[in-house]
Amino acid sequence: MVFLRSINWISKTKRIMRGIKIKELLKGEKVGEHVIVKGWVRTFRSNRFIALNDGSTSGNLQAVVDFEKFDEAQLKRVTTGASVALEGTLIESLGQGQDYELAVESLEILGDSDPNEYPLQPKKHSLEFLREIAHLRVRTNTFGAIYRVRHAMIYAVHKFFNDKGFYNVHTPIITGSDAEGAGEMFRVTTLNIDNPPRTEDGKIDDSQDFFDRETNLTVSGQLEGETAALALGEIYTFGPTFRAENSNTSRHLAEFWMIEPEMAFYDLQDNMDLAEEFVKYLVSYALENCKDDLELLDKRAADEDKTKPQNERSEMGLIERLEFVKNNDFERVSYTEAIEILKRSKPNQKKKFKYLINEWGADLQSEHERFLVEKHFKKPVTLYNYPANIKAFYMRLNEDEKTVAAMDVLFPGIGEIIGGSQREERYDVLKKKITDMGIEEKDMWWYLDTRKFGTAPHSGFGLGFERMIQFITGMGNIRDVIPFPRTPGNAEF
Repeated sequence: MVFLRSINWISKTKRIMRGIKIKELLKGEKVGEHVIVKGWVRTFRSNRFIALNDGSTSGNLQAVVDFEKFDEAQLKRVTTGASVALEGTLIESLGQGQDYELAVESLEILGDSDPNEYPLQPKKHSLEFLREIAHLRVRTNTFGAIYRVRHAMIYAVHKFFNDKGFYNVHTPIITGSDAEGAGEMFRVTTLNIDNPPRTEDGKIDDSQDFFDRETNLTVSGQLEGETAALALGEIYTFGPTFRAENSNTSRHLAEFWMIEPEMAFYDLQDNMDLAEEFVKYLVSYALENCKDDLELLDKRAADEDKTKPQNERSEMGLIERLEFVKNNDFERVSYTEAIEILKRSKPNQKKKFKYLINEWGADLQSEHERFLVEKHFKKPVTLYNYPANIKAFYMRLNEDEKTVAAMDVLFPGIGEIIGGSQREERYDVLKKKITDMGIEEKDMWWYLDTRKFGTAPHSGFGLGFERMIQFITGMGNIRDVIPFPRTPGNAEF
């Protein structure tokens, strides 16, 4: 019994030594208590006031040092970026700018930070500069907030689907199939790239590679996800995907995360309903659970807006925009209706669009999507029933044999945030589409099997996680919502 008590005492001591999170101290519930807190110095003013942050919140804890009681050499080491352990009493602050502060009784430097070398001195830094030091940018208020919101959204994704009875399925990252048929894939190989084995006709001999065939990093877990949905009913994947697309834009990454639910017995209408419910849930969760971080990001976005020309400024603030999406139904418009709207639009008639809309069948570009969302309907839009010849082979052919049961959800400032469809469940139709699109049937035998044995109507969609985070945080560039962005020419970290 004595032995057990001593273990408990040691355990409690270790918990105390780790310190209390600043997020908890700022609630004021521990006023008058002796506490230990650990974090990184943001600023040290007048050799007296330490602004301390530990990543648990965007707010700093002010720690007050009586410099006469501390060694001068030690205080000189309290520099921006240094990590410290502080011990003292939490008290109500008499100064302005904070409700509570720590009266410091003991100070330990855990890690020094040379002010002559540390790049994050207390001043405003451009987002472009911070991308160059992606390994340190999370220490800024903006990126700390983005990381915390991103975490909350990861949890919300799993909670949404778990609460609805979906099963999470891990689909392969290395694959032999191209789900999109676009060919923009990163190849995976163990062959000697300087002198790869070749066949008699001079082509690379994939039979001598590790997997005995050509393999790539996945662009989507959809096809494998469908196999699970046709046994478990409702599943979702949440994993990294890769596109070897040479796009240097604010909306594209070479490595990003995708959420892809697949549901048996869902038609296109069911699919659109779920997609709208899902994104509204994520927005609502962020508003309810990320209040402080969203307020910081809202102010950042407003300050950034002031630097733009009047016609480029947002009509709504970040939080106002999130509330609007949460509280309003999305506009549902067929592709055919959208084409007519775009053909009659002023930007099209005055040739302001880079890609003019002249006829039915055009592949909509970002400028068209944003016009529909931001100028015409002024709300999120779900487009559906696209021309078959501009969509992937797996989308269900409609009765008109010209369109497929596809849908895209378009958001303001982002454009397409979700793409999905009812899947083609008819074996003969799917087999013909595979042949017509020049896809090797032998590579899709396993996918066709799901249509031979107990096929059923089913649907699914993919949500680009980073685009969702872009919308929720109000960041203008997708490279700022993922810790280490992978783009053409950029894989340094």
